[in-house]
Amino acid sequence: MQLFSENPDKAWVEKFFLIYSPVWMGSMAVMMLTGWDATFSDTALLLHAFGTALPVLLVPMLVARRFSHKPWYESYWFKANLYLLVFGVFGNYFGSEYFFDVLGMVYTYPNVTTTLDAALLGRGEQSVPLIMYAYTHVYFMTYHATANIALRVFRRSGLPGMAVLFPLCVFVIGYAWAWAETKAMANPLIEDQFYYLKMDVMLAYGSAIYATYFVASFPIWYFLDETRQRCWSVLQTLAGALSASMLTLFMLDAIAHLVGTL
Repeated sequence: MQLFSENPDKAWVEKFFLIYSPVWMGSMAVMMLTGWDATFSDTALLLHAFGTALPVLLVPMLVARRFSHKPWYESYWFKANLYLLVFGVFGNYFGSEYFFDVLGMVYTYPNVTTTLDAALLGRGEQSVPLIMYAYTHVYFMTYHATANIALRVFRRSGLPGMAVLFPLCVFVIGYAWAWAETKAMANPLIEDQFYYLKMDVMLAYGSAIYATYFVASFPIWYFLDETRQRCWSVLQTLAGALSASMLTLFMLDAIAHLVGTL
């Protein structure tokens, strides 16, 4: 069973993403276990966050010539990072406001002074630490890379009714990662820095709400350079990331109508 893309330029990057996943997870675990996130200065937290995220871009950039002779702007490693950057910025800049006001998500980092979030969306009672943009890049890297593999295996399984089963599979994978992140982050080790005012709501259906990100993005991301014959341009990659972002915004806003706000 072929787990990775038939496009070798994509396949080696997917493998690197999987190899790097336990590295960033270990870095985050050490920070939580030691309590560094509560004691680090804003500069130190920024260095940790962007130091964790930069290898996703720098390592493929430095070793790309061993696997592909494409120009950097046509290579999957660049387009994958571009997509994740655009979608991750949207998720923090706009999407966080829904988690603040619908699910009661709270960031409490007393040493953090560098923040960035929407000026008009949401109540404006909280800000998004800039470090979250970097951490989101590695989170989403792993979620999307593993989703690619799962969806690829599923599509090649030959099961009937794929038109219905494929979207269902997308939701299941997205929900699984959303639930896993919720469980990992909502723990006593960082409860002073990150928690939910409405934990009962978050546990009841918050993961399904978070999964809207992935319901919108996974099917688009999957087809990015999936075959050598249909590689995307930089413009198509940007369009795909922006499309996933807008779809997520529509779904989050629809959920806010149904669930209500704090």
